[in-house]
Amino acid sequence: MQTLLTAQQLQLTLNRLVHQLLEGEEDLRDIVFIGIQPRGVPVGNRMMELAAQLHPDKNIQYGILDITFYRDDIREELHIPKTTTLPFSIEGKKVILIDDVLYTGRTIRAALDALQDFGRPNKVELCVLVNRRFNRELPIQPDYCGISIDTVSSQKVKVLLDSQEVVLY
Repeated sequence: MQTLLTAQQLQLTLNRLVHQLLEGEEDLRDIVFIGIQPRGVPVGNRMMELAAQLHPDKNIQYGILDITFYRDDIREELHIPKTTTLPFSIEGKKVILIDDVLYTGRTIRAALDALQDFGRPNKVELCVLVNRRFNRELPIQPDYCGISIDTVSSQKVKVLLDSQEVVLY
């Protein structure tokens, strides 16, 4: 096991990502942030807490998207659906999807498919904490990224927000 981000590095990385997401955005009414179930939600929750601390006067719209029925690996194992909570319209808005690790791109493809059931956004961007640059199966790249790493397919990257670290197995 190798630590990729210590607790302090993780905090700095999350802060940097939040600053990047919000810089230059005077009016947040046309931007929505969406954490992808299951592992993007804790990262999104943490980022939105930091955003609220930085901009307590702004209404930051944050929702949660379940992609269970949009996955293309549903036949391999039983997936139990989670909750989707989008208490706002995404129609014509800039949507920023948040996930923990970008690997093959299939989770993001499923999220894009699921998003279409809720409207047509003006723009969709992707924010990930970890970008695994190799083994991408789809042409999907992050707009915002905490760290980029090179791994082989047998390795696993885990974001452990409880112990506040990111590790490579």
